[in-house]
Order: sequence, then C-alpha cells, then structure tokens
Amino acid sequence: MNKKVWLPIVAGLVCAACSTVGLTGRKQLNIISESEILSASQTEYQTYMKSAKLSTDAAATAVVKNVAQRIASAAMAYLQASGQTADMANYAWEFNLVQDNERNAFCMPGGKIVVYSGMLDLIGNGASRDDELAAVIGHEVGHAIAKHGNERASQQMVASLGSSVLGAVVANKSQQTQQAVAIAYGLGAQYGALLPFSRKQELEADYIGIVLATLAGYDADAAVTLWQKMEAASQSTTAEFMSTHPSSTTRISQLQKDIPKVKSTYGQK
Repeated sequence: MNKKVWLPIVAGLVCAACSTVGLTGRKQLNIISESEILSASQTEYQTYMKSAKLSTDAAATAVVKNVAQRIASAAMAYLQASGQTADMANYAWEFNLVQDNERNAFCMPGGKIVVYSGMLDLIGNGASRDDELAAVIGHEVGHAIAKHGNERASQQMVASLGSSVLGAVVANKSQQTQQAVAIAYGLGAQYGALLPFSRKQELEADYIGIVLATLAGYDADAAVTLWQKMEAASQSTTAEFMSTHPSSTTRISQLQKDIPKVKSTYGQK
C-alpha cells in the first residue's frame, strides 16, 4: 500500500488508542486490549515461574508478602478513589520471593509481584528495611497500574509493522501480542536492574511508587536511600543516554524533588 495512504490510517489508529496515566496525566499509546495483555503476560509469568526457585526463607518471604500486600491494597484503594473501578477487576495479586542473587523485582500486568532475594540482601535488615522494600515494590506496581507493559508492547508492535497497515494487525494480533509482551518485559532473557522500560516510564514508576508507599504508610524518603544503595552496588559504566534506565543520580535528584510534594498531597507530614 502507498505510504501516503497507510500513514494517515496508522496515525489515526494511534491517536484513537491514546490513554492517560492517572497519577501523572501523561498520554500514552495502548493499542492492545487489556484481555490480550493480561493473557499474554500470564503466559509469560507462568513460564518464568516454572524455572524460578522460590525462597525457602520463611521469615523473608513473610516480609515480602506483608509489604507487597500493603502496596497492592494502596493501589486498589487509589484505583477505586480515582474512579478506575473497571481496572480493579484486572488484578489477581500474587506475591513471591525468588531465590536469585540479582538485585531485582518485577510486577506483571494483573498483579504478579516477584522480588529477588538479591534485592533483600542489598536492602539489609536495618530500620528502613520495610520502607525501602516498599519503594521497590511500589515502583514495580507503578509500572503495572500505569500500564507500561501495554504501552511498551504497543510501541514494539507499531515499530515492527514497517509499511503494513496497522489496522490489519490490530484486527488479529494475538501472536504479535505474545511477541510484543515478551519483548516488553524481557522475559526469556536477563531482566536487568528492575524491568527495562524507557527512562520516562522508569521515572514515572518511581513517582507512582512513592505515592503508593506513602498511601500504604511507609516513609517515602526510603526511596532515596534505596537508590543510593543501588548506585553504590552498581558496576555499570554505561552512559545514561545509551541506557533504557535513568542513572541513579538522576533518579535520586528527581525523587528528592518529588517526595516533599507527595508527602504533602498524600498524607505524610
């Protein structure tokens, strides 16, 4: 099809598929239905869990489940209060601590939260342990309720179309959805330090994370100490402009700007 013909079609469909992230007001592209993204992510999650080794540390697992449940409850309360009740039905929360030395965690669409034991080792058992863990889990849940997985998968799908008509793909996209979700979440490959979303999405998840942590009764300032620990432990020399993630310095600086506003708005004085 002639480029002059299909480009307006693609542009029109893309505009029609724009949605808004509730807590930030940012416009995003979501061309994949919630039912498809949930089905595809559930498949990827089940595949991952078949090879994952659950932690046998009962005490550490209890800590993760307790913090994760409080963050999940805060997320559901936010969705209800903001009128996003339809989205609430999409979450079947599940919390796991996986034995893995990577400093990592993730939350799949639908509320499947996994924390790696390496992240707990980094956080340690100090007085701020639960607050820092809340920052980690809040960040990951932030990705989920902001629908970053759908957005990234949609971007991947659009980028892979070439000169094809977007409408034809959208009409029958199950296989493309599976592939796009796998790429969006990096499943089947190394996750990296927190899921490899774009820098814009990462900073947005940081912000939503401290909102959720605050709503759940945790100290949002712990997000700064968390990223200071991440920075100290990092061995990466990759320049920020070459990375999908903002640098720890960038994240810390932005968090220090956002935390006072979040505390004032969402309850901590």
